[in-house]
Amino acid sequence: MLVVRPIAPQDYAALYTCAVESGHGFTSLPVDETLLQRRIARAQEAFARAHVSEPGEEGYLFVMEDTKSGEIVGVSGIEAAVGLTDSFYHYRLGKVVHHSKELDIYNAQETLTLCNDYTGVSELCTLFLREPFRKNMNGRVLSRFRMLFMAEFRQRFSPLAIAEMRGVSDENGESPFWGWLQQHFFRMDFTQADYLTGIGEKAFVAQLMPQHPVYVSLLPPEAQAVIGQVHENTRPALKMLQAEGFRCRGYVDIFDAGPTVEAEVANIKSVRESKRLPVKIGPVTESARYIVCNTRVADFRAIQARIQVHDDHVVMEARHSTALRVEDGDQVRIVSLTGEQ
Repeated sequence: MLVVRPIAPQDYAALYTCAVESGHGFTSLPVDETLLQRRIARAQEAFARAHVSEPGEEGYLFVMEDTKSGEIVGVSGIEAAVGLTDSFYHYRLGKVVHHSKELDIYNAQETLTLCNDYTGVSELCTLFLREPFRKNMNGRVLSRFRMLFMAEFRQRFSPLAIAEMRGVSDENGESPFWGWLQQHFFRMDFTQADYLTGIGEKAFVAQLMPQHPVYVSLLPPEAQAVIGQVHENTRPALKMLQAEGFRCRGYVDIFDAGPTVEAEVANIKSVRESKRLPVKIGPVTESARYIVCNTRVADFRAIQARIQVHDDHVVMEARHSTALRVEDGDQVRIVSLTGEQ
């Protein structure tokens, strides 16, 4: 059985493996021992905080574990509030109009403006599922359980949530968009810049990035073509978030121009449709597949399971209640895995 739980110090080796396998452009999982150990420590602190009244510096990091083998098969995270200590940069797509009434010329131009507009919002991040386990809707579980966690502990998160989508890069990790920035403003390749950002070294962004709006039409065609586009491997994740109600509002990554999508937490489909019900342990008939989680922070657990849902309770098998660490009468939060209620 695959169970999602808070990351623990003994998961470091598995997290490092995920970082290596995630490849270029996966900023939140750089191959760096110090940073990965720091992320585990931050997560431990976040889960240990029993009373949180508003979002702060908490970074929640979860792993998906195969309970039979003990193998870690994926990782997923939530940042409670981004940009509170380290600046959180985006490019905002805008438009300016140049108009001469006398010459009868009207010219609308798209622009990119460096901004920190998403400071303080919550971020769904660090979603990576190892290739052999990309089946049986495991990817949906690893992404969507976070929405149940946010629904259960609303005070820990901002009313607005975002997710940064990996932008277009080639097999060598080179980004067409970065190529233009590198030529004119930086003296480092894309992978180095991406890595520095991932480990929190962001001062160079403010120091070297163009401070005035950039006219998109001045960029080379190959750079223009990838603005707001996602990496091929990221398309399923984007499609899943769009089904949850996330939309791009014109913000893109400053390095690879991948889109950032946003949604009000209260309007996320899985948040809206989730239910909190007590458990009855017993045989299950006429079941449907659900994502199910308990209602604890430090001892959080989530699984996919076939359960029987009634108006005032859910029925689940003992093996599932054991995995969730719940007993008869305990509360769980559920949402349909397939979209059927």
